Amino acid sequence: MDSAMFHTLLLIQLIATGFMTGLIWFVQVVHYPLFARVGAGQFVDYEDQHTRRTTLVVAPVMIIEALAALALLLLAPAGGLRTLAWLGALLLLVIWISTAAVQVPCHRRLARGFEPLVAHRLSGTNWIRTVAWSLRSLVAAAMLIRAVPALVG
Repeated sequence: MDSAMFHTLLLIQLIATGFMTGLIWFVQVVHYPLFARVGAGQFVDYEDQHTRRTTLVVAPVMIIEALAALALLLLAPAGGLRTLAWLGALLLLVIWISTAAVQVPCHRRLARGFEPLVAHRLSGTNWIRTVAWSLRSLVAAAMLIRAVPALVG
């Protein structure tokens, strides 16, 4: 792979990860705390619409991010870039496992009706993804800066 294609791949990763980082911070600070204010009568419909619409936004970006991370694992040259690619991939694995094992089950329970303890668990455990995506953004930026020294010169 030529350097321009590799740099494009790094940029795609940074954009996808940056998008997800911004989105997860919005969800963590604004969206999840407002769940309790929806009202019991409207909550089931609200949660259904929330999960559908959120999936439409995040699924394509998460897939692009995962494909970029996988490609970088395979294509990053030995040394610092490969180490950063592995660190980024491990953070992404944490995000996907947390999503599948914790946040999705919470949303499934909330789809039956608002439960304050479940909503609290969702918001509390979502910090795993918020921190992991924030760290991934730093890793993605570091990879691009390391690969393209002219960016910092």
